Amino acid sequence: MSQRSVRGLGLLVLVLLGTLIAVSSTSCVRTGHVGVVSVFGRVTGQALGEGIHVVNPAALVTQLSVKTQEVKERASVPSKEGLIMGVEASILYHLDPAQAAGVYQKVGANYADVLLIPTFRSGIRAITAANTAASLYSDARESIARSIMEDVARQVTPRGIVVENVLLRDLQLPDTLKLAIEAKQQAQQDAQRMEFVLQREKQEAERKRVEASGIKDFQDIVSQGISEKLLEWKGIEATIELVKSQNSKVIVVGNSKTGLPLIYSGER
Repeated sequence: MSQRSVRGLGLLVLVLLGTLIAVSSTSCVRTGHVGVVSVFGRVTGQALGEGIHVVNPAALVTQLSVKTQEVKERASVPSKEGLIMGVEASILYHLDPAQAAGVYQKVGANYADVLLIPTFRSGIRAITAANTAASLYSDARESIARSIMEDVARQVTPRGIVVENVLLRDLQLPDTLKLAIEAKQQAQQDAQRMEFVLQREKQEAERKRVEASGIKDFQDIVSQGISEKLLEWKGIEATIELVKSQNSKVIVVGNSKTGLPLIYSGER
């Protein structure tokens, strides 16, 4: 082999070696992930963001998702009265990028199975056991879901898992209990409706009482203003109007007190 051939082969080896080193010294972290760097099995604590990075050729980069993820859970849980109910709930969460290296080192890449899901199950049972079946079935479900989220977040947030929300998707009660709760709610609505009707009737009775009082006051005022002299004068006015009519007549009006008659005569 000639010297030129040897040099050409050596150059090719160097190029291949350089390419290999360059490839092994770079790492591309996918969108929505964070890269945790470890060298010879030891986590360095370095976390790489999205994009291409130059790393130690001996380093291993493990990518963990920091996207929002969902875990659904179905469980049979007790209420405060000890009744067993079926609950379907879900939790939304994501990994805190700043704590990704610590989570990978202390919990592992399957942190959701090891840490989040058991805590979520425990939180569901703890909160539902502190509430009655009626409150779980009513509008208080939102506050119960918020209590579960707060309980889970209190335990997992310091360890690098951010809880976004907890949703109670379904709650299955025994049929007899559901019917009893619905009957109670209907009775409460009927009682409120009857209270409204009674209040309206009381207001109507008060209105009629005020109206009757006004009529009585009016009658008292009118009766006090009518005297015997006024009645006599009105009688005389009526008699005069009668005299003025075109028919011939003789009208005798006797005054019982004075005995003096008033006689009017008229012709056509």
